[in-house]
Amino acid sequence: MKTMTTDEIIQEVQNSFNGLVKNKNWGEVGLFYNPENKLSKGIYLLTFKEKDGANDKASNVNREDVYRLNLGISKESFYQLFGNKPKRPKAGQIIDMPFDFTELDKIMPHPVYGWMSWICVLNPTRETFDKLFPLIEEGYNMALKKYEKKITGHNTVYN
Repeated sequence: MKTMTTDEIIQEVQNSFNGLVKNKNWGEVGLFYNPENKLSKGIYLLTFKEKDGANDKASNVNREDVYRLNLGISKESFYQLFGNKPKRPKAGQIIDMPFDFTELDKIMPHPVYGWMSWICVLNPTRETFDKLFPLIEEGYNMALKKYEKKITGHNTVYN
């Protein structure tokens, strides 16, 4: 199956969810929830990593035409997908989970930020993106709540 491009994913996600802006942060392109640009950067929804960084080389995205889509999800969803959550790795290290972080088209924990319930997929096909979409929706709903908290300054507890 054909890999989706980052532009195709960005367009589809922006068409599906209101208030998202495309932004560059830390050398990555990402979608942030930031209606009316009320925050300086907005709240992370998802990012695309297109080159290895000093502390993030596990996916080997320096390969030609390889990128990694990164997404934060709930702890509950992370546990449902992977059974447990790893400990935070030391600086420059990766999480201790049995995954080949260079594998294409597979939803897996983020090699560095899995401990924060971030997941990733390298070069997703349409089929894999469709499986990921409910998790993108979950991440979007989490971003809405984080945004509300930042804007109002309230520590409202959400279940």
